[in-house]
Amino acid sequence: MARPFANFSSTTFSLPEDDEQVTKPSAGRLPFLLCLCIALPAAHAAAGSSRPPLIPQPREFTGRDNLSLAAGVRVIVPAGNVEDRFAADDLKNELKARGIHLRESAPAVRIYLMRDESVLARQILQREALQLDEAMRPEGYILVTGKHDAFVIAHTAAGVFYGAQTLKQLVQTGKGEPVLTGAAIRDWPAMRWRGVHDDLSRGPIPTLEFQKKQIRTFAAYKLNVYSPYFENTMEYTSNPLPALPGGSISAGDARVLVEYAQKYHVTIIPEQEAFGHLHKVLTWQRYASLAEIPNGAVLAPGQPGSMQLITQWFDELAKVYPGPFLHIGADETFELGQGQTASDVQERGLGAVYIDFLSGIHEALAPLHRRLLFWGDVAMNSPALVPKLPHDMIAVAWQYDPEPQGFHRWLDPYTKAGMETWVAPGVNNWNRVWPDFDLALRNIQGFVADGQSAGSTGMLNTIWDDDGEGLFLEDWYGVLFGAAASWQVGSTDIARFQQDYGAVFHDDATGDIDEAQRALIAAHQALAGTGLGDARDAFFWVDPWSPEGQQIAAKIRPVSAEVRLDAERALTLIAQAKAAASLRETESLDAMDLGARRIDFLAFKFQTADQIADSYRRLYDGQKTPEISSHIPRDLWNLSGVNGRCEDLRDGYSYLRTRFNDVWLMENRPFWLNIVTARYDAAARLWVERSEKLAAARDQWNQHHTLPAPEEIGIPQAPTTP
Repeated sequence: MARPFANFSSTTFSLPEDDEQVTKPSAGRLPFLLCLCIALPAAHAAAGSSRPPLIPQPREFTGRDNLSLAAGVRVIVPAGNVEDRFAADDLKNELKARGIHLRESAPAVRIYLMRDESVLARQILQREALQLDEAMRPEGYILVTGKHDAFVIAHTAAGVFYGAQTLKQLVQTGKGEPVLTGAAIRDWPAMRWRGVHDDLSRGPIPTLEFQKKQIRTFAAYKLNVYSPYFENTMEYTSNPLPALPGGSISAGDARVLVEYAQKYHVTIIPEQEAFGHLHKVLTWQRYASLAEIPNGAVLAPGQPGSMQLITQWFDELAKVYPGPFLHIGADETFELGQGQTASDVQERGLGAVYIDFLSGIHEALAPLHRRLLFWGDVAMNSPALVPKLPHDMIAVAWQYDPEPQGFHRWLDPYTKAGMETWVAPGVNNWNRVWPDFDLALRNIQGFVADGQSAGSTGMLNTIWDDDGEGLFLEDWYGVLFGAAASWQVGSTDIARFQQDYGAVFHDDATGDIDEAQRALIAAHQALAGTGLGDARDAFFWVDPWSPEGQQIAAKIRPVSAEVRLDAERALTLIAQAKAAASLRETESLDAMDLGARRIDFLAFKFQTADQIADSYRRLYDGQKTPEISSHIPRDLWNLSGVNGRCEDLRDGYSYLRTRFNDVWLMENRPFWLNIVTARYDAAARLWVERSEKLAAARDQWNQHHTLPAPEEIGIPQAPTTP
């Protein structure tokens, strides 16, 4: 085994100044190559003691002296490989965007992107006593810096590209002159497939341009899979009814995205649900006979038309998405056995009917020559039958909570049957006003580590939009942690990631963005301590004077101030970070700002609704008391007039509607947006109507010196003190 890192000899030599091919020695160049030596400084003693912010963190790292980039940079691809030139262009675009001068000649720091078979790369590896082990060859790389040069060496185009991504993160462009953090790195992934699974069926449909941004960003953090999720939102020529115009993905756009992703070494794995979650397909009369129950969500396995529909879908998918995998879904088939298959399930059992249908899908799609992924939740309930599944299928185990006892029970039925597994943790964004990243990071950390120990070859970090309000721009924190966890070996350090995120993703040197993320986690945790779970969309929308709202209010009251202070601290930190420097990924910060404001308003709504109710009950109960009755017109005006408490709630919903609309359109098509904004409008209108009732009560007082009872204007009874 080669030494991890050695220093180059102090003898100097001249490196090639252009992009000429240096793949094997010619007679004329042999003397030059035989005397090849590079002057690289030894690392400072302190340089290797701590790592710079990097996501993912590389497997092997030794610090070296930094290189000043004040004179500019030259990016050189000695072999001229087309794919490596793409990596070079990607690197140059990033450096240029960060204000670093790109040079065509000296003086400049020279950055070489090379394959390991080139003579120059072999000489460098020899001088450093480094080697690309067999495990590194598919996607690994070596990155070495010297006094005036940096080298990225890999066996494949993917490895060169990933080495260039790490080099991007080593560039510091804060105060003072730009520098390249000196390092010697050997790095390669723990898992072969590292991806994001994105729900495109429950509301938001991204624009093609935003999907391209997703691909670029995934690749920058060494993710190599994008899996869009379709129920009824992929357009099919054979079955055009379910995919709504303007609210679905066309084959043309999909082909453009596939071609775009290939350059970034990202494989697109489409998931078309092929068993459950098909309500928006089965409500069409044409497909009604295929439903397990009328207007349900599950295909009936006994219907010949079910397999015909699946075959038509996947025939078209295979022509659009050329990757090695197709995902057939098949999770949460709760209705199976309740309708058309009732007698079959009663006779043979639920597991047998389910597994036979999956095997049938496998057989029907065999001519496509793709490996099929399926969700592993249902079949794991019949472990004795799992060995009957075709063994070239891949079980994707999913579980979205932290599991102190580990995640192996979701994997064991498949690993014991000799089947390949992937793991699917989640960013915990669904049904929340902002993702619960405490749950997400602990879930991702544990599940991916257990998957690695169980031999899982892939990870799909899941994003779901259950209530149609999900904004992908809010999810990057969890997405990047998934990238780190699936690339790094074992249990990824959450604290280290939380320390690195702001600097790496936003170029924030202040630490404020990292602290803002922790503040929003604290807001979630404050609500979790009440037994409510966390900051849910349901709490944001619920009428606090409804019976359900009153139950929630009772739990939120003790922590509402704490929740608001956490959210407002996040808002302050975001603003301070923006003021301190020119940050990157500002759209994500806009989404973070929106999330913090929604959490703050969630608690503010319950506080303010309590104030209105308490104030009115005090006025009603004391209307015959002079010290109270003398101020009733003024006090009612404070509830319903200009800048009154009802207007505060109206204004809050109205402003957040505008902010939500803006962030939505940063990433999504207009489709579905009006369904969400209608809720903002309705919530604002509710408080306009209540303001009008309170204004009418003021008029009644002025005319008759009487007030309507609180319940007449919708105010609930005072909460009972325990």
